[in-house]
Amino acid sequence: MTDSVPPAAPLMIQEVLATLPHRYPFVLVDRVLSVENGEVHALKNVTINEPFFVGHFPQEPVMPGVLITEALAQASMFCLHGQMPAGTVGYLAGVEGARFKRKVVPGDQLHLYARLEFLRRGLGKTVCRAEVDGEVAAEATILFAVAK
Repeated sequence: MTDSVPPAAPLMIQEVLATLPHRYPFVLVDRVLSVENGEVHALKNVTINEPFFVGHFPQEPVMPGVLITEALAQASMFCLHGQMPAGTVGYLAGVEGARFKRKVVPGDQLHLYARLEFLRRGLGKTVCRAEVDGEVAAEATILFAVAK
């Protein structure tokens, strides 16, 4: 995280980039639609131009589950925004209970939901889900370590 002021949603890509340390091709949040009471709703527009579709899979492009999980982790950063000291970053420390329930393909809008469970002594936990057209595509619990 780059500052300690809670965001006011919606956040466009410029504000997303000002918050996340990630850059192309690993920015997996296009917009944050809402942030309220430790809950985030973010959006990833999945396009055929994503570099991972070149090899996953050429004849039937499917977003890799590990990247859906990374998108959830990035969305989770906005739950933590404003609760971490300036100059610190949330690093992925673990993933629990990841389940993938539907394919995510080019043209889908991946809605990312994250709810902050706790942030104490440099450790954080969010409960997350990803949806496409109101259908759950993935669920996971994300664990963070906050450090400089």
